[in-house]
Amino acid sequence: MTDLRGKRILIVEDEPIVAMAAEDMLLDLGCHVVGPAHSLDRALALIESETPDAAILDINLNGERSYSVAAKLASLNVPYAFATGYAPDHFDCDLSAAIVLEKPYSRAQLEALLHQIL
Repeated sequence: MTDLRGKRILIVEDEPIVAMAAEDMLLDLGCHVVGPAHSLDRALALIESETPDAAILDINLNGERSYSVAAKLASLNVPYAFATGYAPDHFDCDLSAAIVLEKPYSRAQLEALLHQIL
């Protein structure tokens, strides 16, 4: 199993309560939190300034999709997962190949996901 201590994890989440909960869980796991970013522009800026080891991306950020952030991460070979409370058919692209973390998620689910993508 991958040791998560010190791993830089980017949180892209527009809901402050969800972002704070994710940050608390990541800190409990020994991770360094990058962000949280509440917008696409902020997420892209954070990636440029501090390339993360992995990322958790809310798909829907105030009506915008985080696909451009996912594309940037993929170009840097940074693993990521989408986090959403919506059903897969809600989105305008095929997420069948994507790793998706369903909201609400627990610390154990987040930890298992990070072990999977790292």
